[in-house]
Amino acid sequence: MNIHEYQAKGLLRAAGVPVSDGRIVFKAEEAKSAAGELDGPLWVVKAQIHAGGRGKGSFKEASAGEKGGVRLARSVAEAEEMTKQMLGRTLVTHQTGPAGKQVNRIYIEDGSEIERELYLALLVDRVTSRISFVVSTEGGMDIEEVAANTPEKILSFSIDPATGIQGFHGRRVAFALGLEGKQVKQCVDLVGKLYKLFVERDAEMVEINPLIVTDKGDLKCLDAKMGFDSNALYRQQEILSLRDETEEDSKELAASKYDLNYIALDGEIGCMVNGAGLAMATMDIIKLYGAEPANFLDVGGGATKEKVTEAFKIITSDPNVKGILVNIFGGIMRCDIIAEGVIAAVKEVGLQVPLVVRLEGTNVDLGKQIINDSGLNVIAADNLSDAAEKIVKAVKG
Repeated sequence: MNIHEYQAKGLLRAAGVPVSDGRIVFKAEEAKSAAGELDGPLWVVKAQIHAGGRGKGSFKEASAGEKGGVRLARSVAEAEEMTKQMLGRTLVTHQTGPAGKQVNRIYIEDGSEIERELYLALLVDRVTSRISFVVSTEGGMDIEEVAANTPEKILSFSIDPATGIQGFHGRRVAFALGLEGKQVKQCVDLVGKLYKLFVERDAEMVEINPLIVTDKGDLKCLDAKMGFDSNALYRQQEILSLRDETEEDSKELAASKYDLNYIALDGEIGCMVNGAGLAMATMDIIKLYGAEPANFLDVGGGATKEKVTEAFKIITSDPNVKGILVNIFGGIMRCDIIAEGVIAAVKEVGLQVPLVVRLEGTNVDLGKQIINDSGLNVIAADNLSDAAEKIVKAVKG
């Protein structure tokens, strides 16, 4: 689960991490009083969406002078005008795609005098199963671009959970960033607090880009992005309260309410599979036969008829879906339950696209009989390869 920048900075501030003072604005008429509460003489007006590249983004149907979702104002009146220009508009960045995202919140904060911009992030290293630091002197840039063009400017290392964070970790970060004097001590303190926040809040990613050195030689977190482990939200009620459902894909949101593992993709063949590994294999073989999957959807090993019905509804709600492949290997999950769920969903929402069903495993004969007796126009498949070939042919033919 991701949160907005202003929410991330609230968590950083509570953890004792240096950030700028700011105010969140939901209505244009609130902007003047919000900016007036800050010291100035510079104000930064930031669109709040769950996407990077806001500063380089553009608004749909923007007029001259309305470029970017992060702007510098030199008066309260200018901050108010910029807020009016952004609120309710659609911001397009390299991460939102051409559709963009509507801006429903604006964060106005004190401007900062910047001497240097640095990069600092914590994330879960899937290879080592440890928390890793990623640091670079190239702050203010996409870390992917730095990795591609100047990988030698990136330092990455993991923290041994047996020892936890230590002072030398902070000093290692400080020296890699070229910090000196009081900045080294500040960096050690910052690294320790970020690690503690990461662990206690069940975070998956904390990115500070840029981490700046101010004109007074102090460290400050100028921007912040945070993501959290969705499986741990049951014990992170404060984090859960920060969730902004308007920023999430409607299909993924609906899936989460039924404990379905769903990720929307850009293809044309909807997939409903049980088991993450089988789902990945199904997506791969669809690509092998010349088409693209429209989603990853794992209904899980203990899905009910109701969950299968909802999964089918979610797939069919995607206008890009031109065909559906149901691929079930019954272990804990019984094939007859899947069959009943598919039939119930088709009868409720209708079937406007080709549907291929491959069933194998527990109660497979009963599942096939249920489908055959349903009278639905379903294409049966004998194995995974046969299923992929048939759905691709049906969609393209």
